Amino acid sequence: MRMLVPPIVRRREMDRNLVEFFHDHGLAAFRRAIADFCGYYNVKRPRIEWYEYIDWGKTAGKTFEDGRIHLVHPENWKRGRVYKSERMWVQTVYHELGHYLFWTDAERKAEVFTQLMVRGLKRSERRGQAAIAARRTVTVRIRGGRGVVRRGPESRRETRRVVTARQRRLTVRSLRRAGRRGKSRAA
Repeated sequence: MRMLVPPIVRRREMDRNLVEFFHDHGLAAFRRAIADFCGYYNVKRPRIEWYEYIDWGKTAGKTFEDGRIHLVHPENWKRGRVYKSERMWVQTVYHELGHYLFWTDAERKAEVFTQLMVRGLKRSERRGQAAIAARRTVTVRIRGGRGVVRRGPESRRETRRVVTARQRRLTVRSLRRAGRRGKSRAA
């Protein structure tokens, strides 16, 4: 399975809008962030409902099969929580949006999606905009519960390996052998 996230410039804009909403509670900033997200993935906007708490304060957000998302409003975020930071609220929003996008094996995919959305957001602005714009979509291939992060060919960075080269060779060999025998493996 391949997982695509928006380019870093677009993710920073979404993140900025979510942070602005967290501080000012202006609904327009939140709508801009959600519209940008849905526009990139070409999905309709989820129905988002705000709550003071969900499941007696145990849950920060919940996504339902019909596309509804229940979130704890930022005004109520600091009440009775261990993790009270703005960053945790933003990552909760990303997590629930990840559930909205990926229905099968939703929890693992939502976690990977959250990590990819926040990767590179805190980078210093001293890099030129051309270098940031040159970075394209990040592709993640999930194989057997492990992920391999690959970047577009125009990126100067090396591929970050989560799986060792030996493990990857063994996996590729076993897939080829299974293909020769007429068997298919689900990834």
